[in-house]
Amino acid sequence: MSDKSFSHWVKSGSPWVWLNAGAVSICLVMVVGLLGLIAVRGLSHFWPADVVEVSYTEPGQKVEVIMGEMIDNELVPAARLKRVGVDLPEGQESAERILMKVGNRDQFGLDFRWVNGPWLAEPTYPEEIISIERREWGRFYGRLVSVKQQGKVVATGEGSYEELQKRLSRSNDLIGQIKHLEHGEIGQINHGIETIRLDRRRLELAGEMKGSMAYVELEESEKQFDTQYKELQAKLADLYAALNRDQMVVKMSDGREVEIPLAKVVLTHQPNKMGIVEKLGFYVHAVWEFVSGDPREANTEGGVFPAIFGTIMMVMIMAVLVTPFGVIAAVYLKEYASQGPIIRLIRIAVNNLAGVPSIVYGVFGLGFFVYFLGGNIDELFFQASLPAPTFGTPGLMWASITLAILTVPVVIVATEEGLSRIPRAIREGSLALGATKAETLWRTVLPMAAPAMMTGLILAVARAAGEVAPLMMVGVVKLAPALAVDNIAPYLHLDRQFMHLGFHIYDVGFQSPNVEAARPLVYATAFLLVMIIIVLNIAAIGIRNRLRENFKASEN
Repeated sequence: MSDKSFSHWVKSGSPWVWLNAGAVSICLVMVVGLLGLIAVRGLSHFWPADVVEVSYTEPGQKVEVIMGEMIDNELVPAARLKRVGVDLPEGQESAERILMKVGNRDQFGLDFRWVNGPWLAEPTYPEEIISIERREWGRFYGRLVSVKQQGKVVATGEGSYEELQKRLSRSNDLIGQIKHLEHGEIGQINHGIETIRLDRRRLELAGEMKGSMAYVELEESEKQFDTQYKELQAKLADLYAALNRDQMVVKMSDGREVEIPLAKVVLTHQPNKMGIVEKLGFYVHAVWEFVSGDPREANTEGGVFPAIFGTIMMVMIMAVLVTPFGVIAAVYLKEYASQGPIIRLIRIAVNNLAGVPSIVYGVFGLGFFVYFLGGNIDELFFQASLPAPTFGTPGLMWASITLAILTVPVVIVATEEGLSRIPRAIREGSLALGATKAETLWRTVLPMAAPAMMTGLILAVARAAGEVAPLMMVGVVKLAPALAVDNIAPYLHLDRQFMHLGFHIYDVGFQSPNVEAARPLVYATAFLLVMIIIVLNIAAIGIRNRLRENFKASEN
């Protein structure tokens, strides 16, 4: 290519087009690669890995049998090993170290252990080893010795594992009944008793004399609740007695036998004995339990359903709040306000609000919404509950409103851009046909700008779903005792605190006492959060495309 042709090619802009295309392609590859890494690291955690049994002998130490899962490995230089008192054979410059999940934390004091490869014997994979997921203390690995009922052996040897599964299924059913009783019927009774207490307090504040008809009715209702509560407590005691009936005895790698109550066991499986189809079924079940279950063990075990529910609920409430306010503000600025220096200053302020750090919104939400508005609402409408706050404390409503303020500039800018793209001739044609300005706006302009509004909503949802810093101040908690929606009137409790996937990632990743156990859950939760954002955005994009198609059809 001659210099003249090259100069003409550069001036034509083609190099910049290719450069932009290459940059976009690289970004897409990086995003897909990052999502792939998160997915692999997170979802592989639920696969039932084989449990290895291996002899381990460090120089000068006794032979030790280790049982567990091989999680990771690394090459360590000889100099680094020497600093911790490990000498490699002459001429060997590095050695492999293996991270093993040995479980049995209540017995060994730790879940994970690094071992040096040169002193590991050939690993074996005995089929009789069982992996036990417990409600406390994490995983337990060992060999099943016997199954007990009320301390007496009822099964041992060949048929003990099948008997264990039957009794474990019964135990989990009883736990489900207990949870239903505690959170359902007993929860409603507790709510009723609390309502009576508040009603009695309201009567005191109103100056009602004790012994009046209102007090008598409250006392009668309270007696009925007390009677029902005692009946349910007796039923609950019977369920707990039935739950504590069965135990299992398991032999650990060091030969000790440990008795584990089935009430503390979630599930058991024999990974070395399972085929690929069985492992796939177990994997699907484990993923479903992660998505639908409640967290345990300081959020390092169990599921994340409360965090999923809290995230989606907060985003939906935020979207309902931010859309009308953002659209109304944009319509006023574009269609009604006189375009002068004040409006230009307002637009600059709106654009600058989009760049304010999110933690500032959190401080504002805490000071204005929680302490000022919430405190005044409690003084006006919930005096009987004071000094315990109702709305004067962080909760779902204040978190949603705070994020609505955080994202409203995005909706305003996107809606204004959509209104600007509508030709002036369309407005003038509508007015010429006798329509008022309000009718023109409602029937012609806004339907045409609806895709732009949805674009603003998509951007707002994407940002709000991933925010964490402001939520830590206005409503999100490590573990919420109850969901914001239940079967107790008014059914949607906007004053309750809630869990959030973003905060869950922060808590598990940086506040967990068991870092190695928390790491795969960080990846899994991050992948789940990204998937939720993608699903919400796809739904909004589908609505936007439908609006565009409807508008094109109306044009034809």
